Formats: sequence, C-alpha cells, structure tokens
Amino acid sequence: MGKSKTKATWAEAKKRCRLSQQDIQMAKELGMTPKSLIKNIPAPKEQWKAPVKVWVRDLYEDKFGKVLK
Repeated sequence: MGKSKTKATWAEAKKRCRLSQQDIQMAKELGMTPKSLIKNIPAPKEQWKAPVKVWVRDLYEDKFGKVLK
C-alpha cells in the first residue's frame, strides 16, 4: 500500500470517527488500522456502545496507564 493511500485512509477514519490527532496516535500505538476504527462506529441502535474516541482512549489507558494530552 502506498504512503498516500495510507494517509488517505487515516484521514477518512479521523473524519468519520471524529478523532483528534492524539486519538489517531493512540490508535496507531495500539496497533489499530483505519478499517478497524471505522468498523467500530456504533450504529444508532447500539446506544450501549461507546463512541470510537472514548473506546480508543479507554483501551490506551488500560494498556499504558495514561492518556496522551
């Protein structure tokens, strides 16, 4: 996969999941792909499911004990 295509997929994930640059960095450190982030966007009927931004931060905090600021 080319560098520009990778950047485009991360940009799409950032836009669709409403993530900041720190959230993207945390997701990359957790080994996530843009496709996995997009797949985990909760549907309207899944009100029990946390937004992707919260989900990434919780996973990062569980693994590393802190959240990037």
